[in-house]
Amino acid sequence: MASVATYEQLKDQIALAYPGMSKQLQRIARFALERPNELALGTVAAIAEATEVQPSAMIRFANALGYGGFSEMQQLFRSHLVERSSTYRERIDTMRRAQAQGGNGASAPASVLHQLATDSMTELSHLDEKVREADLKAAVKLLASAPRIHVLAQKRAFPVAAYLAYALSQLELRTHLLDGAGGMLRESLRAIAPGEVLVVASFRNYSPDVIEAAAEGQRIGAQVIAITDGPLSPLKPSAKVCFELADDSAKPFRSLVAPLCLAQALVVSAGHQLAEQGSQRKVRRAPSRRGVS
Repeated sequence: MASVATYEQLKDQIALAYPGMSKQLQRIARFALERPNELALGTVAAIAEATEVQPSAMIRFANALGYGGFSEMQQLFRSHLVERSSTYRERIDTMRRAQAQGGNGASAPASVLHQLATDSMTELSHLDEKVREADLKAAVKLLASAPRIHVLAQKRAFPVAAYLAYALSQLELRTHLLDGAGGMLRESLRAIAPGEVLVVASFRNYSPDVIEAAAEGQRIGAQVIAITDGPLSPLKPSAKVCFELADDSAKPFRSLVAPLCLAQALVVSAGHQLAEQGSQRKVRRAPSRRGVS
């Protein structure tokens, strides 16, 4: 396999090679995609310890992607980190160091709140880098023109679906929340028709029902929009549009701030799209005043 020259190409190459990798290399692949900054700055020994593999596996991972050694591959991650660096993240890092030196107990409610707020700010500061404008435009176009929208998420991701179902219905878009009440999820999926939109959200560890629903939606001709965590997500093959938010599965408590912010952006943008469409229809319907004295 030939090596690639950009970080985005490397992400795609890792996702492509992932199914054929050994379990050790798959652990490194997930680490690389979920925690690219740590891979950019860590030593071979530190990353091997974090991924619970032998240091030699790091070399094999780089070789599997077409690189002569780990350092050569790591340079792409470092270049990406430099491109993304910003004063805002530096301020957050300062806050984190101040908290560590403050002497408050880690379990004190104020410390917990501060840590979660700091993590959420970090997550939001990266959000617009993870979401491509072309994907946003494509998703908004699908939502604004859909004859009907179905929304599905379970477990931790369920609030994202609940918000989307509520907010999209407020735009007077026909929206159906697939909550699976009474074990009726499979029956509800039968109501999806070709050309309608199915929005799914799931993060590692992924909900099997959501994965199956996305695949079924694609099979019957629905347009699937997925909100998930990365290119290794099992939702990606079924999605017409896939948002990869790089949710860090190593954290014991993972935030929903980024996916909810994305969901809100989709709703507001769909509202703008609908307003523009309404204005254009009014202009086309307005009678001509030429020749009126």
